[in-house]
Amino acid sequence: MTRLKALDPQEATGRSKELFDGIQAKLGMVPNMMRTMGNSSAVLEGYLNLGDALGKGTLGGKLGELIALAVAEDNACNYCLSAHSFIGEKLANIDTDSLQLAREGKNNDPKVEAALIFAKSLVQKGGRVSNTDVEAIKLAGYTDGAIGEIVAHVALNILTNYFNNTAETEIDFPVVTAAIIQ
Repeated sequence: MTRLKALDPQEATGRSKELFDGIQAKLGMVPNMMRTMGNSSAVLEGYLNLGDALGKGTLGGKLGELIALAVAEDNACNYCLSAHSFIGEKLANIDTDSLQLAREGKNNDPKVEAALIFAKSLVQKGGRVSNTDVEAIKLAGYTDGAIGEIVAHVALNILTNYFNNTAETEIDFPVVTAAIIQ
């Protein structure tokens, strides 16, 4: 059972209703995570704005999805693992092997793998990465701006992981579960 209520988009009012209408128009549905975030329009709007801004960044949608899976695995967020596995496969056209490998911080492309390793280091070290971690991501070919975007993707996904783990959001995608239990 969920711990925080998912709002019915048809019954929502005010800013949350406006945001739900925009999500519905874009996605054809309002996922349960966003319906639950809608209890605070500030939370929902903040999440949407950061996600939209990062979507315009240099990393691209595929790497963003792979980072989301790497972070969700470390935070044992089954909602995000389920959502990003579905989105990664169906919308970003990422093969299932790459989706699975991302959860372990691995990829067949060394540059992508470096980003995933760095993302997992950020999570595991609470953001306190070492000079060696930063040098490794730079040697892989990432600019200071791209490194900042990786940090922002990790932060966005920590937000959604913590939110869904707190809310126990009902999963409305094909269910994927974390290999680790925390």
